[in-house]
Amino acid sequence: MERTFTETSVVGEIVTKFPKASDLFKSYRIDFCCGGNRPIIEAINERNLSAEEVLTNLNTLYQETTALNESRIEWESASYRELIDHIINKHHRYINEELPQLSPYITKVLRVHGAGQPHLAMIHRLFHELRVELEQHLIKEETEDFPLILELEQNRTEENVNKLLKVVEELENEHSHAGNILKELRDVTNDFTPPEGACGTYRLVYQRLEHLESDLFQHIHLENNVLFPRAVAQV
Repeated sequence: MERTFTETSVVGEIVTKFPKASDLFKSYRIDFCCGGNRPIIEAINERNLSAEEVLTNLNTLYQETTALNESRIEWESASYRELIDHIINKHHRYINEELPQLSPYITKVLRVHGAGQPHLAMIHRLFHELRVELEQHLIKEETEDFPLILELEQNRTEENVNKLLKVVEELENEHSHAGNILKELRDVTNDFTPPEGACGTYRLVYQRLEHLESDLFQHIHLENNVLFPRAVAQV
């Protein structure tokens, strides 16, 4: 396996290039914040870990994540099943993994820096409002909307059509609300620009919030502009 990260890769630079590495480092108790300015092999040796295991897991996670992000579908010719599977396996999977992993970092930054930076309380509130909204939204998509779209391919009835139109309207309204929360987060964070001298965890939070925004915009685009219009037009 070709390795993007080696023993000489700097811990902090790894997290900057690949933010999800922070979750792996956390599981190994490798300090990527205050101890981030050193080669990863030093951190591995300090924790008495296996360099082969850590580097293999790190590079495997990086390759899997990169491959997932680079997957492409010809949207106009793709079947409903291909579109839905792509949305679930790429975007729903990412959200379901990212939200619970990012939450403790946002809480930590608020706890450490919140007294002198009141905007962090707003970030904390907005993020958790978004988390609740998205978690409920994904369940609705997977249990109501997506099965209904697939059923319409085989059983196109007036009842199913009316159900789909109602569900799509609700989901698009929820997309708009999530988009508005993201706009607020971008405003509060000054376009996800951490203040000068911010610690590694602080910078990580802003970086991952920006990536969450980017992924969610792609997710909403595929549903609002590709999947939903096609399903509605063909009912």
